[in-house]
Amino acid sequence: MAKVGVLGAGTWGTALARMLCNSGHDVVLWSALEREVTEYAKTRRHPNLPGMIIPDAIRFTGDIEDVLKDKDILLFAVPSVFVRSTAAKAAPFIPDGQIIVDVAKGIEAETLMTLTEVIRDELDKAGGHDHVKLVALSGPTHAEEVALDMPTTIVSACRDEKAAAFVQDVFWNTCMRVYTNSDVLGVELCGAMKNIIALAAGMSAGLGYGDNTKAALITRGMAEIARLGEAMGCDKHTFAGLAGIGDLIVTATSVHSRNNKAGFLIGQGRTPQQAIEEVGMVVEGINALPAAMYLSEKYHVDMPIARGVNEIVNNAGQPAEIVRNLMSRPKKREE
Repeated sequence: MAKVGVLGAGTWGTALARMLCNSGHDVVLWSALEREVTEYAKTRRHPNLPGMIIPDAIRFTGDIEDVLKDKDILLFAVPSVFVRSTAAKAAPFIPDGQIIVDVAKGIEAETLMTLTEVIRDELDKAGGHDHVKLVALSGPTHAEEVALDMPTTIVSACRDEKAAAFVQDVFWNTCMRVYTNSDVLGVELCGAMKNIIALAAGMSAGLGYGDNTKAALITRGMAEIARLGEAMGCDKHTFAGLAGIGDLIVTATSVHSRNNKAGFLIGQGRTPQQAIEEVGMVVEGINALPAAMYLSEKYHVDMPIARGVNEIVNNAGQPAEIVRNLMSRPKKREE
């Protein structure tokens, strides 16, 4: 049995907390919002996971020191925009040598850091964390399906193979198959960039386009992500794996995908802000756009689909016009 502290009571953090608890682990779930701690502890329900019952054995807390104390694994499951502030708040209570698992997906716009790098940065500021192990846990994993014990696969990525294997053991069960990978940057890059392509896929559906268009966007979108990743020194095999094409497929096609839904609404004519409000949860693809544009320029990688999504979201571009521009680009060899 492992002792796990989960930071973040959103759908993903809560679904994983339930899964770990049902696997026999001791789980404490923290939220920065007092109303979540009170409501979920009382009702044992999450409003965005209506088919799931939260086990009585999961303890809720609003005290960050409490969730961090004496744990084998700390699981960061807060939205990407709150990872830095949560890490800063947690750092004084995190012991050296701790294994930290991040399941949020994104890249910080201001620093171009991946989220494990953001956590490391805050730990370095606090000092005394030289031996902390940071693991990125990522793949095609919708919380709505994990909450119902549907078969799921995921990747535990860490440069320390023993830490990756330990996380693999803890998260492994009859419903969750876990693979290990040492390409942390590639895994995290895929997790952030795929949300942008999922926005594009949603927009195409909102415009009334069909499966041909969606397949093209997924395939060529992954080509963009892979080009960027290889320019940044990532392993090319990562992009053909679960954290790469696997996660992109599920995010770009699923009814559970916030990014796909937001894109669909934008394609139908909503503004990005209206789409975010209608989705009612964080749309990570929109948050990832500034970093994507910066990285594309920094590494001199052409990313026309991502650039087109950015034009729509941040510069009031019209989706149908962007599609025409993409289809009118100069002829080239597939690569």
